[in-house]
Amino acid sequence: MKTLLDTRLKRRVSAAALAAGIAGFAFGGVLTNTYPSSAQPVTVENPKEQFGFADVVDKVSPAVVSVRVRGETRPVASRGESMQSPFDNLPEDHPLRRFFDFGNPGQPGGPQGRPGPRAQQRPSMAQGSGFFISDDGYIVTNNHVVADGDNFTVVTDKGKEYNAELVGTDPRTDLALLKVNEDDVKFTYVDFADDTRMRVGDWVVAVGNPFGLGGSVTAGIISARGRDIGAGPYDDFLQIDAAVNRGNSGGPAFNLEGKVVGVNTAIYSPSGGNVGIAFAIPASTAQNVINSLRQNGSVQRGWLGVQIAPVSQDIADAVGLSEDKGAIVTLPDNETPASKAGIRTGDVITAVNGQTVDTPRELARDIANFRPGAEVDITVWRNGAAEDLKVTLGDLSSLDESASANGTQRSDPTDPSALAGYGLKLTPSDDGDGVVVTDIDPDSEAATRGVQVGDVVVAVNGTEVRSQGDIESAIKAASDAGRKAALFQIRSGDQNRFVALPIDEG
Repeated sequence: MKTLLDTRLKRRVSAAALAAGIAGFAFGGVLTNTYPSSAQPVTVENPKEQFGFADVVDKVSPAVVSVRVRGETRPVASRGESMQSPFDNLPEDHPLRRFFDFGNPGQPGGPQGRPGPRAQQRPSMAQGSGFFISDDGYIVTNNHVVADGDNFTVVTDKGKEYNAELVGTDPRTDLALLKVNEDDVKFTYVDFADDTRMRVGDWVVAVGNPFGLGGSVTAGIISARGRDIGAGPYDDFLQIDAAVNRGNSGGPAFNLEGKVVGVNTAIYSPSGGNVGIAFAIPASTAQNVINSLRQNGSVQRGWLGVQIAPVSQDIADAVGLSEDKGAIVTLPDNETPASKAGIRTGDVITAVNGQTVDTPRELARDIANFRPGAEVDITVWRNGAAEDLKVTLGDLSSLDESASANGTQRSDPTDPSALAGYGLKLTPSDDGDGVVVTDIDPDSEAATRGVQVGDVVVAVNGTEVRSQGDIESAIKAASDAGRKAALFQIRSGDQNRFVALPIDEG
């Protein structure tokens, strides 16, 4: 069973059953969190008058639980990371090895040459953290904590155990919702904070179950906001420096008012242990996702249906944008909401419903905020001007990952020759669809920007090309329009990308 999620940054983001995972952003629309009218979440009075964290901990600890997960059976000999001893990697001849081998007499591999254990089928076990968000037993945790589990037990800070059922999960943000069904019990619960008010440097208190020790508390500050750790398209993590370790996954990070500002999910760690860099799913993301799981059992997200890339300054210059903001469409999928609305490869999406889009990640989060079927206005920059297109969004859950782009057959071959000023030799492709790079000067601007022999130039400045003459005409048109660069659409295999090459004024 997966109890630890590894995410690579420059070295490694180690996820925890612990604090590991992925995540991201949201949603299926903003939903209102509802609680029984007679119940209120715990809060801390006059937090600024406190000189420690004891008052916060006293209030919130009853709402934080340990989550134990039992899954399908597997051989003991193939234990997962959550079951491993830190001494499992000791060399065979290490003098301490015999203290941590638990073999049975007569089997090879045990201490002092005695045989080791037979591979026995036992249920896999995982352990993480969670917290109550209602007095009738709803519990938030991480998806990677409960993934592949079929039996769930929660343990309160007083040691009371309850069986729980899985309401729903959202792997895209690494969140899950459990429910304890005990009609005669009212649970202490906590509320989500308005995380927009949280600032870098504010105190946070992490409560959870690291290493299965039971309720433990660590404190630190918010180190950064809006972190993208490469976990998914909705990454928007809070970075905190409170100690977060294996088993903290799914546990809450509180502000001094005792409200949840984030769900501890991942750590950055070369060693697998805490080094003071942990990542939490922001409260705003968690609240939207959890409310959707609570009401629907799943999360519905809008789907646009494009492949997108950042807009560099070179690309902005090439298409005539004043700022390097937005998301350039590298490939619209077939028969998607975007293609049906007329969005094309080379369009730069600059706004959604009038709200500016700065990056591809921001676009992904914005679109995911809408429900499937919603009609949105997409502003694209095309041919030097802004254009508004109405798009009826699809359902992300129905996404066909194998979507590919359509092509058209063209002819009009020309002899291969050098493209003046670019260090490229070109020839029409065999099927007439674009112009193939047959040779390249390694010192040229094109080579510096990653153009390689075998790449196919499909279009220049949005104009499809099938010969070197077409490319030269498109470059001249860009130059006449005062552009500083020409935008080449390059196809490598089945992938499209855009490369802005400066126009030679000579």
